[in-house]
Amino acid sequence: MLNSIWLGFLLVAVLVGGFTGRLPEMTKGAFEQASDAVMKIALPLIGIMSIWMGIMRLAESSGLVQIIAHALRPIMRRLFPEVPPEHPAMGAMVMNMAANMLGLGNAATPLGLRAMADLERLNPHPGTATNAMCTFLAINTASIQLIPTTAIGLLAIAGSQNATAIVPTAFLATCCAAISGVLSAKLLEKLPMFRAESRPLDESDLRAHAGIVREEIAVEKIHARPLTREGRFFLALFGVAFLAMFVMLAFPQFSNDVLARIHLHAPQTPREMVGKGAVIRLLYAVSILAVPFLLSFFPFYAALRGVKVYEQFVEGAKEAFGIAQRIIPFLVAMLVAVRLLREAGVIDLMKSALSPALDAIRFPADLLPMVLMRPLSGSATQGIFVELINRLGPDSLTSRIAATVYGSTETTFYVIAVYFGSVAVRRTRHAVLAGLIADTVGVIASVTLCRLMFAS
Repeated sequence: MLNSIWLGFLLVAVLVGGFTGRLPEMTKGAFEQASDAVMKIALPLIGIMSIWMGIMRLAESSGLVQIIAHALRPIMRRLFPEVPPEHPAMGAMVMNMAANMLGLGNAATPLGLRAMADLERLNPHPGTATNAMCTFLAINTASIQLIPTTAIGLLAIAGSQNATAIVPTAFLATCCAAISGVLSAKLLEKLPMFRAESRPLDESDLRAHAGIVREEIAVEKIHARPLTREGRFFLALFGVAFLAMFVMLAFPQFSNDVLARIHLHAPQTPREMVGKGAVIRLLYAVSILAVPFLLSFFPFYAALRGVKVYEQFVEGAKEAFGIAQRIIPFLVAMLVAVRLLREAGVIDLMKSALSPALDAIRFPADLLPMVLMRPLSGSATQGIFVELINRLGPDSLTSRIAATVYGSTETTFYVIAVYFGSVAVRRTRHAVLAGLIADTVGVIASVTLCRLMFAS
């Protein structure tokens, strides 16, 4: 399916651009995007992936991933019956889902790439997506969001009086999207047209699969010692320290009064946050502490269990370079096709053509460019979203619908290109369709829920 979609993007863009006189802009945009895909996305991603791959290695070697996976085994076994319960892929997928739910996109992607590499080890047909891979991609493109931090932050910056009002609508919309994504993946995998074909492996598939397996076989098995009583005590102190930091950030006035009595200085909370409501300050504190907590907790826990943390972190970080090398061609191919569509004016033409029909079903026409761009480009979607809330106001009904859509949908084609590209999967089967179904349900649910909650 991805072959047909990519070719369709190119042909539609060139034909529309040719008849609208935008071919020079398209040519310039294609080469700029190819360069940006490597220099501004793939290369910086290596550094980010190195950090989180190293942290993931520590979580695995300390046994923490296995503990989390074991706790969620009943749910994970129903979602991924083909994956053995104790396989490393289970833990990696759990960590990825948790990062997505907390809005930690910079952590979710590397953890998801690691999960795909683990799933590829179970793939009997390299180059073809397995049922587990398709279900995992559907969950990623429709991840339940507890806190849509980016959307809330953009509304707050624009001066919203109640930026967190979208939290319940985004949560419910992502629940609808996630359920539809999983159900569609499970139903589509049974259709004859999407069944995995048993076929001879070509040379490129064998090469790619061998490289991934070699990387995974090279991972040394670590046997961590049990956590001692002293270790539990130090973990408790660690938790108390972060709880104190959370209180200091979320309740600056209270922390100032307490610390003044013991002649200490409270952390500098941004002035605009001090005047905001309690919910915004709580979200601010969570967003500030989430990454430092993860970056320190996993190494600390591993050290308490006798793991050589520096050596294991470095070994895990090495995986990032191989993954980045594999995803670059797939990333360039997809992003260039999307840029051609944008430069050709296809999105604007679709908005003009669909506006009358959308008005008839009470779908805000101002929302259409963002909805059409969302599966294709995250940065372009954010730009459209910011322009919309600045033009219509952050507390307008359309802006709140847009914020809910932004927080409850994903850049489906980017995710599929990166995740499948990392394991050299070319036959994506029903993954694209399941992701688009989840996105569509997320948009419909966002509009419906926002009208019910905010229309008055």
